[in-house]
Amino acid sequence: MTPRSSAGGNDPFMEVFFGIDKINRPLKNPVLTIGNFDGVHLGHQTLFDKVKHRARSLNGESVVMTFHPHPLEVLSPGNGPVFITEHARKLRLIESCGIDIAIVIPFSQEFARMSAREFVKHILVDKIGVKALVVGYDYKFGYGREGDIDFLRNLGRKYNFDVEAVTGIKMDGKVVSSTAIRQFIKEGQLREANVLLGRPYEISGMVVKGRDRGGRVLGFPTANIRISCQAPPKTGVYVVQVEIDGKIYGGAANLGYNPTFGDTELSLEVHIFDFSENLYGKEIAVQFVDRLRDEKRFSGPEELAVQIQKDVQKAKQVLATAETDG
Repeated sequence: MTPRSSAGGNDPFMEVFFGIDKINRPLKNPVLTIGNFDGVHLGHQTLFDKVKHRARSLNGESVVMTFHPHPLEVLSPGNGPVFITEHARKLRLIESCGIDIAIVIPFSQEFARMSAREFVKHILVDKIGVKALVVGYDYKFGYGREGDIDFLRNLGRKYNFDVEAVTGIKMDGKVVSSTAIRQFIKEGQLREANVLLGRPYEISGMVVKGRDRGGRVLGFPTANIRISCQAPPKTGVYVVQVEIDGKIYGGAANLGYNPTFGDTELSLEVHIFDFSENLYGKEIAVQFVDRLRDEKRFSGPEELAVQIQKDVQKAKQVLATAETDG
């Protein structure tokens, strides 16, 4: 589903306002949460569930406020995190959680200078009309991060809105966080990352013309994906699922530098099972299920082709087991 950016009707899609001044109607008893929500992981989903529950109790609308670009990209250029999800994909994931409205704040140096008190009064109260706010237990905001939970509760009493602080959810004793997920992805621990995400980690990108070695030289045609600014996992061979036009196909992927052929650019090449259509120029999503092995140099195409055959069989086994377990 694609979020729309206007109001109206009984449309089931999430309503998206790109900027606080784009809100063109009164929001109905809005219950709001605020954050970057990179990855839309299980912790974020828990937060959204509480927002929806509270909105239902007030006969109101559930609202997520997020920022684009990421504040660190503006405040500390070049030092921001690598992202788990691109912005457009993040909005689609928030929509899939059943949120009514998303407000995307264009983050700027000017916005960063807004005091916590101004933010609450001019944006949350005057512009949005917030009735309840649900945030993480460690939420801080405003210039110099001066606003915290106690600050919000004091202003909530003044302006008549409730504040609920949600503790971080834990899995196996570890708090679910975007930072932890990024680290798992970086280390190639995709099973662990996927548990915290609640779904497979994915990289979306356009299929571009490769060197045509997969089918012509090795006997395994591949789709070559142009990698965006997302966090790439550790190089290696992966079991993947590929989403193409809403359909899911199994596959095996190599993320790396093709040392057998002496390549120097990072590439993502995917062999899609039982698929032969032309994908050039098409946007597809590669979902990383598990890691099979490190990338390595082989003596030549023949030895590599034998290994790819083994990788493909192993990937099919992993996917078949996952389907059985699911």
